[in-house]
Amino acid sequence: MTKLYQKSEISFAILWIVAYVVLSSIADQLSEAVGVTKSVTAALHIVMSLVLFFWIQKNHLGTKYGFCKPEVPAKRFLYYIPLIIIASTAFWGGFKLKYGFPDAAMYIVSMCCVGFLEEVIFRGLLFRAMEKDNLRSAILVSSLTFGLGHIVNLFNGSSRTLTSSFAQIVFAILVGFVLVWIFYHGKSMIPCILFHSANNALGVFAAEGSLSPQAEWIINLVMVIVVLGGYAFYLVKTFPLKETHAGR
Repeated sequence: MTKLYQKSEISFAILWIVAYVVLSSIADQLSEAVGVTKSVTAALHIVMSLVLFFWIQKNHLGTKYGFCKPEVPAKRFLYYIPLIIIASTAFWGGFKLKYGFPDAAMYIVSMCCVGFLEEVIFRGLLFRAMEKDNLRSAILVSSLTFGLGHIVNLFNGSSRTLTSSFAQIVFAILVGFVLVWIFYHGKSMIPCILFHSANNALGVFAAEGSLSPQAEWIINLVMVIVVLGGYAFYLVKTFPLKETHAGR
């Protein structure tokens, strides 16, 4: 693994992306066959998270990939309040445990690991591999690949319709953009991982179907245009890009 990384960081990142997407999809299907939601997937994600974490630590890459305290005070990122608002939408339709205990536990574990894996892979490995050559392209590719990676939900049943899957992809692209901006300027992956893990895991407590389709669309539009769009605008204005920073 280290030899591939030293030879090509981009190839290393792509390998992890492909392995993560393909293996997660297979594990979801196996979990359904077992009869416990995310049971096989949770085990897979734990193993992948541990392998990636300890590999990064062993090769002294923790600082490069943001395993450190943010250099920018939280207040300059508005205390991450827009991200907290986004995560809180899970409860806007009410509070209801979606699964029984075994399934809920496996779901939460899997989703927390997903937060770690996706942030380190897309915001860490892929972004850092491309950043030294072209910062703007690195931000764009990191955001787009993260969003398009959610197309797998069309095939694993996570999205009920093509429309909802498309909305999820657009939303993920915008979230990816915000998170990579925070990571680049704050130099810490921790806020990104915490938000991503919480946003995923809290879905197990969401009361699905309690809101009308119209209400859900209004909420989605508010999240995308007002919250995410406004936060992205604030971040870009407050922390403008400087190409001389690339590769640092």
